[in-house]
Amino acid sequence: MGQKVNPIGLRIGIIRGWESRWFSNDKDFANNLLEDDKLRRYIKTKLYDSGVARIEIERTANRTRINIHTAKPGMVIGKGGSGIEELKNELEKMTGKNIVINIIEVKKPELSAQLVAENIASQLEKRISFRRAMKQAIMRTMRAGAKGIKTACSGRLGGAEIARTEHYHEGVVPLQTLRADIDYGFAEAHTTYGKIGVKVWINRGEILPRKNEEKEEGVSDNVDAEKDKVQKDAKRQDKR
Repeated sequence: MGQKVNPIGLRIGIIRGWESRWFSNDKDFANNLLEDDKLRRYIKTKLYDSGVARIEIERTANRTRINIHTAKPGMVIGKGGSGIEELKNELEKMTGKNIVINIIEVKKPELSAQLVAENIASQLEKRISFRRAMKQAIMRTMRAGAKGIKTACSGRLGGAEIARTEHYHEGVVPLQTLRADIDYGFAEAHTTYGKIGVKVWINRGEILPRKNEEKEEGVSDNVDAEKDKVQKDAKRQDKR
């Protein structure tokens, strides 16, 4: 039975960057790594209703910069910046370091797999049918311009006694094509019957290395021109 690797981890260093960007010696590495996880969990829990798609952490010698990608920046910032200031103070108390928070708006939340998964999970918690929730999410994502989407719900669906997994997909989702921009998201719905896991894969098109292609095209054109020149010179010598 084939197992699916996380498509984000598979593409790191190829078409995607790291979400934690810092360098540390062996002594502090473990502490920084645990602190990153602690910060992410806290921010995600506190700002869950704001639709947080991604959290990036950058560290320098004297400060930590946190980039929060959210669908509702107004809810995070708060009235007159009170919300973001409160969050900053709480994180500084937690870590004992200077924190800088940067809010980045997600222009199309329908193309963020994490936000789509959380939306499906919230609908399941409101007792909406899992089929309806998944189909509506697929329709919205395809309308937003996605090349393909795949969704999966696992657990006691509809209160069934035996847990099962249901899949729905539309379009093309090539998980092994590294140039394909595949976004992946996971969320859990806490229902009266237990937890239901929601997974979403979204194909947002292909990312091509244009600069390298242009260079290669330029080299191939030069090679062809040189070949033609050599052939013409050879023909002239034969005629003589």
